[in-house]
Amino acid sequence: MAQWTSAVGAAQLARLLNSQQDRPAGPGTRRPPAYRALADGIRLLVLEGRVPVAARLPAERELALSLSVSRTTVAAAYEALRAEGFLESRRGAGSWTAVPAGNPLPARGLEPLPPEALGSMIDLGCAALPAPEPWLTRAVQGALEELPPYAHTHGDYPAGLPALRTMIAERYTARGIPTMPEQIMVTTGAMGAIDAICHLFGGRGERIAVESPSYANILQLMREAGARLVPVAMAEGLTGWDVDRWRQVLRDAAPRIAYVVADFHNPTGALADEDQRRRLVEAARSAGTVLVADETMTELWLDDDVSMPRQVCAFDPAGSTVVTVGSASKAFWAGMRIGWVRAAPDVIRSLVAARAYADLGTPVLEQLAVNWLFSTGGWEQAVELRRGQARENRDALVAAMRRELPSWEFEVPQGGLTLWVRAGGLSGSRLAEVGERVGVRVPSGPRFGVDGAFEGYVRLPFTVGGAVADEAAARLAAAARVVESGGSGGGEAPRTFVA
Repeated sequence: MAQWTSAVGAAQLARLLNSQQDRPAGPGTRRPPAYRALADGIRLLVLEGRVPVAARLPAERELALSLSVSRTTVAAAYEALRAEGFLESRRGAGSWTAVPAGNPLPARGLEPLPPEALGSMIDLGCAALPAPEPWLTRAVQGALEELPPYAHTHGDYPAGLPALRTMIAERYTARGIPTMPEQIMVTTGAMGAIDAICHLFGGRGERIAVESPSYANILQLMREAGARLVPVAMAEGLTGWDVDRWRQVLRDAAPRIAYVVADFHNPTGALADEDQRRRLVEAARSAGTVLVADETMTELWLDDDVSMPRQVCAFDPAGSTVVTVGSASKAFWAGMRIGWVRAAPDVIRSLVAARAYADLGTPVLEQLAVNWLFSTGGWEQAVELRRGQARENRDALVAAMRRELPSWEFEVPQGGLTLWVRAGGLSGSRLAEVGERVGVRVPSGPRFGVDGAFEGYVRLPFTVGGAVADEAAARLAAAARVVESGGSGGGEAPRTFVA
């Protein structure tokens, strides 16, 4: 049986390789042999995640024609990649990309930093901001006033409190997507929602198509559920999805589920446009794939000139193809742990029935607090405050990074909470390792890829601003100098930083 899960066409691979020629070579760089340059180009595309791991490469003759080189050059490049562990082949099945067996791969997402370490460490690991007060306190006080009637019940509401389900359904309807409360299930955060969806649709061994890169903790959740992840490379920059590539993967790999973040994608910040959303829903419907749309960032536009497209589920209002996941964690506060699923009523019934063997239900007080925010207008005011915080943090971090690390490359997203940074040719894993020793915690790029991709990247969230952002960039620059010199960074201890 072939080991590849997607394919890269000759014209597509040639286009990706030609895009590398725009990068300037260092002074005094000697031109390598043609086969070596081709092998290095393909290897870099794999490590950056622009060509997924386990993607079948075109036949030697096809690629040679597309690149206008000899077949001998392509054959020698493929042989070099096989020798280095970046290509595997089998007679009759072709050749597909791989990562050398000795390369360390990320085993987990990035857990929150313990509170006792916050005095000396700047934590850029989690894309989450402090609660937007006074709205958290007001919401909890409002929830306490509504609690007494619920205290006389058993407190288990597997589908969620009826009042909150109705309120969430009305919010979708107000956006032009008619929704009944029977199409809503309240969950314990977005992670709880996606975990339930994966167990319902994606049993052990099932294929799940994911953006490459994608949200680290969701990738790990899917791995631990026994899924086979099929990465689909993002389009260049902040332009969203490469829908032609998605259509090919959905057709060839036939995944049971596809997971996407259309609004200010985590980690790249990309915003998919309406045409991309419509075409992806059509491709998923044709392939019989359940499209899971994660909308946790959907209300976090930061610039006034952003024109938000319609939600993904607007192109599948009945919920037969698209299952939508929402959450209060990013737009309001991660400590609230309230999420929800919007889907067809039969899907919701199946999710609710399966919940009896999981967590039974979501805490009542937190549901009442979110319902209070939705029903009083407090949500809109709290989210506006959140946008202001994130905008100021983003601008401060961008300015600090451009000053301290001008060779690092990134595009500034118009929303969301994350900056996806190409680290000037340095190893993201080494930067993360050394960074903790000099007092700044960042997640490396491979955490957001499948099988070791994105080694040259780090993700920086907009969670700090002002002087703290300046200090974070300075510590990252110190870590970069250590990595460039080949040192360990274990000398000077980080000084305590007080915001």
